[in-house]
Amino acid sequence: MRKLLDQARTAGVEATLKVTGESRVLPVAIDLAAYRIVQESLTNAVKHGSGTAAVRLDYRAESLVIAVESPLGGPLAKAPGGGAGLVGMAERAAAVGGDFTAGADGGCWRVRAELPEGTR
Repeated sequence: MRKLLDQARTAGVEATLKVTGESRVLPVAIDLAAYRIVQESLTNAVKHGSGTAAVRLDYRAESLVIAVESPLGGPLAKAPGGGAGLVGMAERAAAVGGDFTAGADGGCWRVRAELPEGTR
């Protein structure tokens, strides 16, 4: 994840990471889904945000919760979006039995995914 944050910073986004819970090795499918959801969220922050993004990873007993928040608009907002990235994130979460939401909320764009480590 740190590599993704470094890439976002290189693109001009002040990206932060907060980890709660006990970090652990995740099943490959969960790890890949998490990586791609964070990657797309940060890409959206670069393309549509105002220059900051906060990533939170919450390791729970049986799942990983990902939350990414970035203020909407501002001087870095520069690219139109077609929504394909949102569809892809939702599909990745669903493929591992998880939940996904994204949308504007109080001047911020919020992405949240909960990826269970077991099957539902």
